[in-house]
Amino acid sequence: MSASITLSGLAWSTPDGRPLFSSLDLSFVTDRTGLVGRNGVGKTTLLKLISGDLALQSGKVSVNGTLGVLRQAVQVTPDETVADLFGVRDSLALLRRAEEGNAGVEELATADWTLETRLAAALGRLGLDVQSETPLTTLSGGQRTRAGLAALVFSEPDFILLDEPTNNLDREGRRAVVDLLASWRSGAIVVSHDRELLDTLDAIVELTSLGATRYGGNWSHYRERKAIELEAARHDLADAEKRVEEIARRTQEKVERQARRDRAGRAKKEKGDIPRLVLNARKELSENTSGGAARLAQRQRAQALEDTASARRRIEILQPLSVVLPSTNLPASKVVLRIDDASAGFEPGPPIFRNLSFAITGPERVAVVGPNGSGKTTLLALITGQLTPWEGTVRLATGFALLDQRVSLLDPSASIRDNFKRLNPQADENACRAALARFMFRADAALQTVSSLSGGQLLRAGLACVLGGATLPPLLILDEPTNHLDIDAIEAVEAGLRAYDGALLVVSHDEAFLQAIGITRRFDLGGSGGA
Repeated sequence: MSASITLSGLAWSTPDGRPLFSSLDLSFVTDRTGLVGRNGVGKTTLLKLISGDLALQSGKVSVNGTLGVLRQAVQVTPDETVADLFGVRDSLALLRRAEEGNAGVEELATADWTLETRLAAALGRLGLDVQSETPLTTLSGGQRTRAGLAALVFSEPDFILLDEPTNNLDREGRRAVVDLLASWRSGAIVVSHDRELLDTLDAIVELTSLGATRYGGNWSHYRERKAIELEAARHDLADAEKRVEEIARRTQEKVERQARRDRAGRAKKEKGDIPRLVLNARKELSENTSGGAARLAQRQRAQALEDTASARRRIEILQPLSVVLPSTNLPASKVVLRIDDASAGFEPGPPIFRNLSFAITGPERVAVVGPNGSGKTTLLALITGQLTPWEGTVRLATGFALLDQRVSLLDPSASIRDNFKRLNPQADENACRAALARFMFRADAALQTVSSLSGGQLLRAGLACVLGGATLPPLLILDEPTNHLDIDAIEAVEAGLRAYDGALLVVSHDEAFLQAIGITRRFDLGGSGGA
């Protein structure tokens, strides 16, 4: 029997009782499937239910074949090595003893003489030049992620389950993951917002509050289908709204006609032209007819209203977020930032930058690029005053807003609403709620405490507070803004940033994002040392 994963009648609710899925039926065969959906809809939970990391509440998960799982973070202890990640420490130790002539005959019979070659091949496939004895603590987060993927390749499972595999990877690491999946011939279920990666896959499963829908084809094909569905939903909504209006109009006309007939009947009764028996019969018939028509009209109106609500729900799911930004009125000749011959670092230690010079003039859109460890985040600390230059000067000539990876501008103990009001004191309650609603924090969702938010919700709240006010700073500094956003939110931010007329300084490895926001210049730190 070929490998497969089948979910039957799956239901799951969060500890606070919020339902994520209800009666979910879904199947996966040995193709490569992207799992997409808005933050908080349950994508990671679904992977954990498939892998057995979470116990089922209701329904059944059937797995025919072996699973390999890559979680969002590879946790390590100080004594763990690359060999431990691959589960081959003892097997490599046996090979070492054999090379030294200290292995017994029985041990030699069980030795895997191809192990080191296969281990090196798996690491090389992910672009890693490390040894099996390398401590995992010496690897960057991105390198550990790639090592975890290499360990999956090495184990040759029937399915790999990947949760945001390109998060926190530099361009080289992302390319290695994309290449791996493009050439992967077994099954894969990939939770990701990386559009370049999703374009290499065979199918897309979209998870929404209404359930799961499978789309054959890659990300680009999925987006084409969604555009068609959105147009159909809008058409259905318009039709349903017309029917509501038409039913209301016809009902009113019937009421008016009946009222005229009733007035005419009363007039004849008063004249005595019609016998009482006939009048009573006509009255009963009129009441029965009116009552039946009213009940029919009520049923038609209820159905039309339900159709309207259904179409609106579909549009809510299909319609991307909308972000509209006010003008900063930044002059084209204004020097926003100038760094002259700066050297800086963290003491004790060598400088990370030497004789660094860099400037932004007017509404330039600059991407700071370079591999992990090249000093991108350190540069932002230097620009924003968190790090003082040892030599040279750093002059920031305008106001700015920094959205870092931890979204530290938000007070974790306060609500999203209260954070917005603190950062935008000129905004009244209506403006505050309208701005937060554009970022999908409607009604009570805006009252959530920041510390209770998921990673994606946290960044979305930070963006709402920075981009949602009536006035914007002339310079926006963004440090990996797309790492934990779902794709709808990324595309909404892209649309907003394209409309932003101030200066942009962005650290990001997401090439699709950089192209979408119209980056005009790149400042490459590839040769500047490590941070």
